[in-house]
Amino acid sequence: MKFDVLTLFPDMFDSMKQSIIGKAVEKKQIEIHLVNIRDFSKDKHKKVDDTPYGGGAGMVMRADVVYDAYQSVKTKKAKVIYMSPQGKTLNQQMVEKLSKESHLIILCGHYEGIDQRVIDKMVDEEISIGDYVLTGGEIPAMVLIDSVSRYVEGVLKPASIQEESFSNGLLEYPQYTRPEIFEGETVPEVLLSGHHEKIERWRKEKSLEMTKKKRPDLLKNK
Repeated sequence: MKFDVLTLFPDMFDSMKQSIIGKAVEKKQIEIHLVNIRDFSKDKHKKVDDTPYGGGAGMVMRADVVYDAYQSVKTKKAKVIYMSPQGKTLNQQMVEKLSKESHLIILCGHYEGIDQRVIDKMVDEEISIGDYVLTGGEIPAMVLIDSVSRYVEGVLKPASIQEESFSNGLLEYPQYTRPEIFEGETVPEVLLSGHHEKIERWRKEKSLEMTKKKRPDLLKNK
């Protein structure tokens, strides 16, 4: 899986060199290529934005600069994602579907947004990570890369993603580890029993219980 990220702030992605994603990059299971949109500005001051036609506050990213950045990495198989608060809200089904792609180009907006003409010309899908506005698309892009990468073959063991929250439409069951007794609270006895069928049944029951308590909306289609 290859990610090409079109951004004005590539240094923000340094955090992705850590943990599971960093290891996946080292093992060449995924590739994250950062494209600085500013490098494609023809302005001597490397400006990438201008005032909006029709007036209004803020600045708008220029279509020509963004398009040239896109042209530098586009392929026939690439799917172009624009991280936008106007997009469909990211969910588990979308994550798993996107993990089947071989090449994602992720466009990060900034300021008041991007000239609509270039969005219409190159973007396949707009994705949001929630109904709120951030200063730019970099953090949402990192969320997308992290969530999708976990489903790329080899990045995680299959068992690690089969039982986690949302993988079966429910939240994950509670987890426990040593010490066996903490602040007077003990680990549920069934988890110490070694009886795999009872443990599996307990986990399914707790998964349903957690979902009813925290996210009852997930049970509407059950």
